[in-house]
Amino acid sequence: MEAAGTLERGLAVLRALAADPARPARATDLVRATGLARSTVDRVLGTLVHLGYLRAEGRDVRLAPRLMELGEAYLNGGGLRDPLAPLAGRLAEELDESVSVAVRDGDGVRFVVQFTRRRTMSVAFRVGDLLPADRCAAGLALLDPAAPWAEDDQLIEPGLIALALPVRDGSGRAVCAVSVVSHTSRYTAAGLREHCLPALRKTVAEMESALTGGTTSTPADNPSAPGGDSSKVAKQELGMGFLQSLARGLAVLAALGSARGGLTLADCAKVTGLPRATVRRAVRTLEKLGYAAADGARFALLPRVLELGYAHLSGLTFREIVQPHLAELAARVRESASVAVLSGDNVVYVARVQTVSLMSVNITVGTRFPAYATSMGRVLLAELPEERLAAIVPRRLSARTVTSPAELRALVRRAAVDGYALVDQELEEGVRSIAVPVRDHTGRTAAALNVATHAGRATAAALVRDVLPTLRETAARMEADLAHTRAEVHE
Repeated sequence: MEAAGTLERGLAVLRALAADPARPARATDLVRATGLARSTVDRVLGTLVHLGYLRAEGRDVRLAPRLMELGEAYLNGGGLRDPLAPLAGRLAEELDESVSVAVRDGDGVRFVVQFTRRRTMSVAFRVGDLLPADRCAAGLALLDPAAPWAEDDQLIEPGLIALALPVRDGSGRAVCAVSVVSHTSRYTAAGLREHCLPALRKTVAEMESALTGGTTSTPADNPSAPGGDSSKVAKQELGMGFLQSLARGLAVLAALGSARGGLTLADCAKVTGLPRATVRRAVRTLEKLGYAAADGARFALLPRVLELGYAHLSGLTFREIVQPHLAELAARVRESASVAVLSGDNVVYVARVQTVSLMSVNITVGTRFPAYATSMGRVLLAELPEERLAAIVPRRLSARTVTSPAELRALVRRAAVDGYALVDQELEEGVRSIAVPVRDHTGRTAAALNVATHAGRATAAALVRDVLPTLRETAARMEADLAHTRAEVHE
């Protein structure tokens, strides 16, 4: 397969998977959906799994959170989300209604910013979702930007109403539309207009000022530092099963979003470390498929990139993200594994995989334990200030529980230095566990991951020697996924 054709085939497989992202697919399903040969599909899947864009679960494959980096490339390079999102969020708070920002994408509009008010009747739109332009307020505002406003009075769905205005850039071109979305149980269309139109107009003026202020319509002059072609190593390791040209094409796609307004071919070659001819072939393929367009000498990504699973992946919950990694961990170490968060002075289990054995630690999601007596708790307490730790008064839960506040603080500080905590039968006789932190995209400890076992099956030294490395590897994979999705951690 020549390079451009390989990229086109790889994107066809991704589109097929994104068409029904909640359901795992098999190679045979994708052969039928794409019309590609089985051998081609197998090699595409192997490459995408290696790149981290797909997750293999036996014979099934699913979209993986890292795939969001392609959509993020469009959102970053497009230059609309970052300056407009804070203003849209403020409007949602002010009006107590859902607020969206959408851009044209062919005959439809695609959402690039979304702030949803959580109610019994809530808007289910997500960033990346596509709606027909002539049946939603945002689309109507872009189809006729000269109109005083655009309304959706239950055009897209019974009960849903919306009001929208276009947002123009420095040249006067309507580049997106901001809409306020509500429900007929709260307002009529006229009532929504009366409630929100003044604030909406004010916000649009501020958005246009932000766009003409200088950062979004002017491409960055200095693209990222020269990169290296990581596909070479993978090709050497995996041989014929790895499609180097597909990996390079996707690297070009991601690179085009590294500067606002896109990149020239020469700059893209510099960012990716690829030959200019390779970059040119990939860009031409992306243009042909509607994922990129030329703007003078530069090439910029188009909203269609978001169709590659972004909406589904951005909606994943924290538990949905960590659960597959947790199951893999439990299978590897053959012990129960859990993820917990801190709630006051307790840990709350938010995800768990329990192994089946005669002697098992019986804990369910939602279970709470005192943080001071658990390995996950000590990992989570490690980021608290001294005065917060001093307020914890440990009490005896077993014969081994540490009850000295000074000793507890020393153990917590030791966990911070070591990067893990091991608790030996302090919560309950016979229960031994080891935990590591799971950090979010800011580097903050958002949760803790542990393996728990009966003391008769593994010594403390064995947990450190045999389980801790795998525990850390699993936490790193969870963190990589969380960095892409930025899912919020809830109890």
